[in-house]
Amino acid sequence: MKTSYVVKHFIGTFLFFAIIFISAGRIDYWQGLIYVIIGFIMGVLNYTVFKIDPELLKERSKPGEGTKKWDKIILGLSLLVTIAMYIIAGLDSGRYHWSPDFHWSLCALGIILTIKGQLLFLIAQKQNKFFSSTVRIQTDREHVVCETGLYKIVRHPAYLGSIIQSLGFPLLFGSLWSIMPIGLSIILLITRTNLEDKTLKNELKGYLEYSNKTRYRIIPYVW
Repeated sequence: MKTSYVVKHFIGTFLFFAIIFISAGRIDYWQGLIYVIIGFIMGVLNYTVFKIDPELLKERSKPGEGTKKWDKIILGLSLLVTIAMYIIAGLDSGRYHWSPDFHWSLCALGIILTIKGQLLFLIAQKQNKFFSSTVRIQTDREHVVCETGLYKIVRHPAYLGSIIQSLGFPLLFGSLWSIMPIGLSIILLITRTNLEDKTLKNELKGYLEYSNKTRYRIIPYVW
């Protein structure tokens, strides 16, 4: 694993998190600080306990050819929604206090959900050696179905993790207004899941049989 890539990843992440503090207009913003600390810890775990093999790291940093056009659109929209989410949360709970004060227990629940969601994402990434950052059939990497670990329970466990941490975000930040972009992000995620699932059923050998055994896409016994 190249040290330069890890450094760039952490620098990029913190520059992205800076949006929260710029929106809040101050650095002593405890919700933002907690969120960044969680992100830093998960970043360290990503390169230690949940370290992925170099081949997958290369794929995730620069996916090969064949990414679906609709996925590029969804990823672009998701990025914009995430930025909006950070800006609104920072302006709300960090600067103007549009939302009423949340009880500390709700903030604690938000922290727990954020941690659990991000951990679930890292575990799913670790267990699937074809866990690309875009939707594509990785014929160049001899793509096969992953049906072990979390993937025995649901077909897209990382997306479940993303939803869980998204639900924790407004609670951690104490921002009712951030629910609007979070709702959009979840809609985009569900849309991506549905399109990805159809793509895999049609184009990845063995996935249709796998979907018959592992019935639920994201939420066990629901969908």
